Amino acid sequence: SPDTKMKVDIVSIPDDVVADMGTADSLRHIHGKIKTDVVVVSCDLITDVALHEVVDLFRAHDATLSMLMRKGHELVEPVPGQKGKRKPVEERDFIGVDGCGKRLLYMSNEADMEEELVVKKSVLRRYPRIHIRTDLVDAHLYCLKKYVVDFLVENGSFTSIRRELIPYLVRKQFSSAAFSQGNQRNTDQQSLDICSFIRLDQQLLDAQEKSCWNDHGGDMQEAYHGGKLRCYVHVMKEGLCFRVNNLGLYIEANRQVPRLLSQLCPEEQLIHPSATIGDRFMIGTDSIIGYSTQVGEKTSIKRSVVGAGCTIKDKVKITNCIIMHAVSIGEGCSLQGSVICNSAVIEKGADIRDCLIGSGIHIDGKSKRVNEVIVGSEQLMEI
Repeated sequence: SPDTKMKVDIVSIPDDVVADMGTADSLRHIHGKIKTDVVVVSCDLITDVALHEVVDLFRAHDATLSMLMRKGHELVEPVPGQKGKRKPVEERDFIGVDGCGKRLLYMSNEADMEEELVVKKSVLRRYPRIHIRTDLVDAHLYCLKKYVVDFLVENGSFTSIRRELIPYLVRKQFSSAAFSQGNQRNTDQQSLDICSFIRLDQQLLDAQEKSCWNDHGGDMQEAYHGGKLRCYVHVMKEGLCFRVNNLGLYIEANRQVPRLLSQLCPEEQLIHPSATIGDRFMIGTDSIIGYSTQVGEKTSIKRSVVGAGCTIKDKVKITNCIIMHAVSIGEGCSLQGSVICNSAVIEKGADIRDCLIGSGIHIDGKSKRVNEVIVGSEQLMEI
């Protein structure tokens, strides 16, 4: 928006190293531009979350980390080209929270666990009741203290924020170093510890000491049990929150857009004013038609998203599809449950069901394709 008071500074990553860089490496790459606490957001996150709810949690508890999670989505319909095939088993995260559901006490991925779920005594002594949840998904939105970035710069062993740094911070909350009064930074690379990077605000410490507020009950210990490293989670219960990091979630996010467009972007119309529509009443209210797209006579479009610059001839039936930009669809075609990528050409009378058609692919007229992935040899897509 032109009214946004935000200075955008885009930093590129050299082509010769981008393949080897993880998310923590990317943060390390721009550390010189980070002067204060930072919000890290994945580029594939689509959400209408009230961002201040995550940030408020971070500020209220002077936390090292606060993060956003959502309840897992069950994909209602099969992914094109995968119908009838065995779905890969997704590895769950085991998330432990306190009675309020805010303090993040335990975090482990199923792939990293063996036969048992192990919780340290140092955690149980302070939080004898822990709620373990397996229905939550990390949205990849994090608020981090500046000293976490400083720690990453000096400790080059971390490559991933999600897989390595976040579980490390959660574990270190209850280490002996997190409760000691003073830490001397050790310059030995093998002995670097996040606790030696913590910078305490003396005013906050004085206010906490004089306050009668406490974050827990059941004992006479001080707030946070005296711990200096604290991690929190905000669980989004309602609204839009998708990480579009595979084809199934990309399709599901597209299906939600027509329903939510009026809430998120009231000025946007489902059918772009520049689109040419033969029979407008045959376009469902659950569909989107993009800029300069031409739709012929007696063509039905239901539960679908159609991109910009497409040409759709007469008597075409499109149901539950995603049609990307500049796609050409011939007369009398039938498309159902499919994803058609940019600049694909589908000739007259073709029948396409539950397929993924790659960019620039040409489908012959009157051909029938069912449950196929049709892409060029140079095209890669995570299904």
